[in-house]
This record gives sequence, C-alpha cells and structure tokens, in this order.
Amino acid sequence: MSTVLTEPAYAWGMRVVALDDLCNDGSYPDRAQDECLVAAGTLGEIVNVGRVVESGEPVYLVEFGRQVVGCTEDEIAPAPAGLQPEDEVSP
Repeated sequence: MSTVLTEPAYAWGMRVVALDDLCNDGSYPDRAQDECLVAAGTLGEIVNVGRVVESGEPVYLVEFGRQVVGCTEDEIAPAPAGLQPEDEVSP
C-alpha cells in the first residue's frame, strides 16, 4: 500500500499564526501532558517542513518565540499582513 503525498500549503520561512491553543501531546516529556505550549493567536515562523510518515500529510515545525512546535495545516494560518515584520514601522 502506497502513501499519497499531499503538497504542503505553506513554505519554510513563512510567518503564521496559531489558530488554537497548541497543547503537549506527549512530544515534550519535560512538560505536563495537555499543557498549553502556544496560545491561540501567537505569531510564529515555519522553520522546517516535513511529512507524517504514515499519511504523507505535511507537518510544519513552527518557531513561536523560543518554543518550536510541530503543527498541521489545520492548526496554523498565514499571518495577516499587519503582523508581518516588514509592515512594522520603526520609531
């Protein structure tokens, strides 16, 4: 049985926002199970794009400040233009 590869919707380096609270699913053994790692609305940047081996679904490593979290496409969305770094105005 072959795995159908789904093309990633987002690219490495893209700024994204968390759509929901992202909680520990056990991937972070030093943190409590179900502990909130990233709050909904937090801005991040995709630092790597991979795939879930079993399904071929894209998975994104997103850096939210100092926390890197694996996300699926339904957990993130492109950051609105007003939150992009190039839109920031220098004092």
